[in-house]
Amino acid sequence: MGWFISSGKLRDLGVLGMNERNIDYISRHNERRLFPLVDDKLKTKKLALAAGLKVPDLLGVVRYQHQVREIAELLHNREAFCIKPSKGSGGKGILVIHDHDDEQYFKPNNQALSLVDIKRHTSNILAGLYSLGGQPDKAIIEDLIHFDEQFIHYSYEGVPDIRIIVFRGFPVMAMMRLSTAASDGKANLHQGAVGVGLDIATGVASHAVQFDRPVTDHPDTGMPLTDIRISDWHRLLHMGAHCFEMSGLGYLGVDIVLDARHGPMLLELNARPGLAIQIANSRGLSGRLQSIEAIGDQVMTAEERVAFVETQFA
Repeated sequence: MGWFISSGKLRDLGVLGMNERNIDYISRHNERRLFPLVDDKLKTKKLALAAGLKVPDLLGVVRYQHQVREIAELLHNREAFCIKPSKGSGGKGILVIHDHDDEQYFKPNNQALSLVDIKRHTSNILAGLYSLGGQPDKAIIEDLIHFDEQFIHYSYEGVPDIRIIVFRGFPVMAMMRLSTAASDGKANLHQGAVGVGLDIATGVASHAVQFDRPVTDHPDTGMPLTDIRISDWHRLLHMGAHCFEMSGLGYLGVDIVLDARHGPMLLELNARPGLAIQIANSRGLSGRLQSIEAIGDQVMTAEERVAFVETQFA
């Protein structure tokens, strides 16, 4: 899209701006009363399970500071796990442990943490250090996602995830986020992860960026990013479309992870998804959103909405 470009040119290219997103899409299509269902990952997990969607296994929840003292017992029989804030955003506060011996806890880069470190991190989560607005939080302990073999060389330390923007139940744009050394193993574009635009109809890579600049290969592994193909893509689109009925939100981001054992699993939902997905795809969102609005109030099933996307946005 270029580095120096006028606002008028951006509009001509169909690029959705932040104010337009906030006013015309988030405010109009997302009821405020529903935000807590997706801002709290524990509530989202319960919603997904009730809807029959797969999610990472919940190993435990730490709700109060006095429970931090008991965390060693909780983790004793858990070889690999992830501790994350229930109300966190942007990957902040997520701690991944791939192995431990009850005294030392090893991150994916083999950095060793002590039990004191684990307790301190959990206590910080409860205090709201990583939560939206700094509000008191809960620490969720989940089973670790296992790499899908097809992507094992496309990400540095962390597990890649897929973000799908869903508008009125129609998946309209998608990207895969690949962690890097610069992002400290987190799939966060602002921290240096690679964003790979995915053709919404096929799940085939079309374009990739890091720090908003085009890239062709993963900066750490050297793997060519245009070779990425997401198998069973139709299934992921259907999962994204189904999140409309599940959450009641008309404009949302659906984050899905591919687990080697269990296949696609819902990671979380976002009522205020960012706009960097347009850069990853090298195209704007506005045209697709307007196409969905033109349908009007016609009632369609999730399968019918996916079929529309696969045909119209091919």
